[in-house]
Amino acid sequence: MQDKVLIIMQTPTVADYMIRNVQTITPDMTVMQVREKMINSSFHGFPIVENGYLLGFVTAKELLRFIDRPDAKMREVMSRGTLCAVPTMSIDDATRALFRYGLRNLPVVDDEKKIVGIISNIDIVRSQIEKSRPAKVMSVKSVLEQQNGIRFKISNQEVPVSELIPTQKEVYMDELIGRQYEIKRGLNEPLIVIKRRDGYLVVDGHHRIMAAKKMGLEMFNAIVLDPNDMNVRLGLEKTAEKWGLKTLDDVNIIEGAKHPFMEVTTMLLPQEQADGLNERLIENAESKKE
Repeated sequence: MQDKVLIIMQTPTVADYMIRNVQTITPDMTVMQVREKMINSSFHGFPIVENGYLLGFVTAKELLRFIDRPDAKMREVMSRGTLCAVPTMSIDDATRALFRYGLRNLPVVDDEKKIVGIISNIDIVRSQIEKSRPAKVMSVKSVLEQQNGIRFKISNQEVPVSELIPTQKEVYMDELIGRQYEIKRGLNEPLIVIKRRDGYLVVDGHHRIMAAKKMGLEMFNAIVLDPNDMNVRLGLEKTAEKWGLKTLDDVNIIEGAKHPFMEVTTMLLPQEQADGLNERLIENAESKKE
C-alpha cells in the first residue's frame, strides 16, 4: 500500500479537523457588542481572547444572565477559564470531552495557552463520516481486482474536475445544494476514482463532484486507483459508454424530486415545511455567490 494511504488510516487528531480561522471576542467588548456579534453570526458562543491568549468562552446562554447589564464589559462578567483541547489530542478523546461535558465547541490551544483553533460537534461528525473511507476504498479495490484480474496501486491526489468521467447518469438538485453546504463547511470527502488513459472514472462521489463543479472548483481531492494494465476494459467503463457518459456535463440533474436522503430526513415534517427547508438551503447557497 502507498504511503499516502497509510497516512489516511492513522488515528486522526484535533489538528486534522479543527477550524484555524477562529472568530473571537476581547474582554473589553460589552455584553451588547457580543450579543450583536452572536446574532449576526452562525455561532452560539465565542472564545474570549487577549493578545492571543485564551481567557475563557462565552455562550448565548451565559449572555442571558447579563441581559440587564448591556454596557458591562466581558472582563467584568465572564467566567475565567474553559475546557480546551490541544492539537495533538486524538479525535476520540475530543469527542469524549464534548460528550461528557455537554459542550458544542472546544477551543484549541498551543503550549503557551494561545488559541490556534476550535473543534466543534460538526467537526467530530465530519471525522466520523470520513473514518469509513479507507475501508470502503479497500473493498472497492478488492472487488475490482477480483472481477478484472488486475492489480491497483492507491494514491491520494488532487484531480482535475474536467477530466472526470461519470458512471452515474442522474443526480438530485436538493442533494447538490446540501453537498455544496458541506464542502463550504470543510467536509471534503475524497472521491474514489480509477485512472484511465483519457481521464478518471468516478466510482464514488457523483453528488459531491457535481456540487463542486457547480461551485466552480477546478480540482478535487480523490483516492486514485491506478491499474497495472490500462488495456483491460472495466465494467463501469462499459456502462458509462452505454449511457453516453463522457464528461460531467452528460449527467442529468433532477430538480422535481427529492433525493432519498432528503426524503428520510424530512419524513416527519409537514410537506410545506420540508419544502421550505430545501428552499432556504438554495437561497443561502445563491446569496453567498453574490
